[in-house]
Amino acid sequence: MPRSASLHFDVCIIGCGPGGFAAAMRALDLGKHVCIVEKAQVGGAGVMWGALASKTMWELAKDFDVACKTGRGYQAESIAVDYGALRNTVLTAIREKQEQMRSQLKAFSPEKWNGPGSITFKRGEGTFISPHRLALICGGRLQEEISADFFLIATGAKPRSLRDVAVDQKRVLDSDGILRLKSFPRRLMIVGAGIVGCEYATIFSNFGQTEVVILDHQDQILPFEDPDISHFVSDHLRQNNVNIMHAARLCHIESKSDGLEIEICQSDTRFRFIKVDALLLSIGRVPNLSGLGLEKAGIKVAENGRLPADNNCRICDHIYAAGDVTAHPALVNLAETEGRYAVKHMYGVNRWPLRYDNMSTVMFFSPPVAAVGLNEKQCREQKIAYRVASYANCLVNRAIAMRSVDGFVKIIVGDDEEQKILGMRAAGPQASSTIMTVAMLMDQDKGIRDVLKSVHPHPTMSEGIQECLRLLVNKSIYKPHAFPEKIKVRSWHPEPGPDPGAA
Repeated sequence: MPRSASLHFDVCIIGCGPGGFAAAMRALDLGKHVCIVEKAQVGGAGVMWGALASKTMWELAKDFDVACKTGRGYQAESIAVDYGALRNTVLTAIREKQEQMRSQLKAFSPEKWNGPGSITFKRGEGTFISPHRLALICGGRLQEEISADFFLIATGAKPRSLRDVAVDQKRVLDSDGILRLKSFPRRLMIVGAGIVGCEYATIFSNFGQTEVVILDHQDQILPFEDPDISHFVSDHLRQNNVNIMHAARLCHIESKSDGLEIEICQSDTRFRFIKVDALLLSIGRVPNLSGLGLEKAGIKVAENGRLPADNNCRICDHIYAAGDVTAHPALVNLAETEGRYAVKHMYGVNRWPLRYDNMSTVMFFSPPVAAVGLNEKQCREQKIAYRVASYANCLVNRAIAMRSVDGFVKIIVGDDEEQKILGMRAAGPQASSTIMTVAMLMDQDKGIRDVLKSVHPHPTMSEGIQECLRLLVNKSIYKPHAFPEKIKVRSWHPEPGPDPGAA
């Protein structure tokens, strides 16, 4: 009898988002019989409501914005955008990716695949009934039980709710419901100034149909980033007519026949914000852990509400976690990496430890921002002495040719003889491509003098990286003395004194 018929598998994966899907394919590579349990949509939030959906909207908004620009020798006349058609385009992109995933799952099912290993897809909710056994629930009824040598929890996350604010996905939405809008709202309030909130502010403002207001409870958007990045993004949002309200919080929402009436508090002053058509809550995400029966598996959720996985993605001897359920950043590439690594660790085939210091991310603003490694704020918090160089895009020939010169490249290295790269921030066109150059260099753990032996192609945005690295050894072609506002180099060292953690 095949192993799949006995409902015992080598690996059982709960969740078929990016992390779970990637893990299943890596287990298949190793010839393992895999069961994937998914209660909702194949692809998870990464496909349905997150990265793919929002970035499809961003690409369309960027194209529309470029078509409307002047000063390029061309201009479209009477350009218009239809939200219904836009929404259908996004849904088409989602369906394409889902179909690719479904096709591969089917291709390696026991019924279709005669090679080593197999993948069995089960629709339903998986809940532990013992450390080594899972119940599959469909429609509130037990369908079958599944046992496995190893389990991987990759159930993703859902939007964080706000007390006393009811999300109806009509007027009051979260990021999972943005595609339920039927038309462009005339006025949209976004609560939250993190990456997702600023990305949707970028998207709706680029289409030029919506007046966007961001409600930020802090004094700086993107508070985890350095001020230069935060100011760069906020300046461009304001140039796009986005109103950012700092030190503000939502006090009350009242639904009217023609919209929402929002009462907010800002700097201890309460006033009424008259009429918005829609409100988007973007205040982070929380792991999907309810209904998993974690207590039956002997798993305790950490104080931060996430699963306590170690650096090998392992919770206990045979149960692992990947993606948004862990304490690491909620990134598709990270979820996939963790899922694949977890499987390799299960079977002892991982050749190197999982590294988080070179995980890159892209923030899809206008212009976009990309990041890898530490920023200056993090270096100072960790008391790491560093040197940092920044180089403006307006000095890079490719940016000049693109007529898109806003932004800069900033590279941080250790202030010692090795000068190893600690991190990079890129703001401007093609930031998503240039960031990988530095991420790979960080992975190789080389100092900048080794890196400078390579020659970058011309004209490319990566030449800004090359010049930034040259700055750090005083060999740049363009000099800070000639362009003091565009080319900058500085150092930072921790103040001498007692270790605050020694008391």
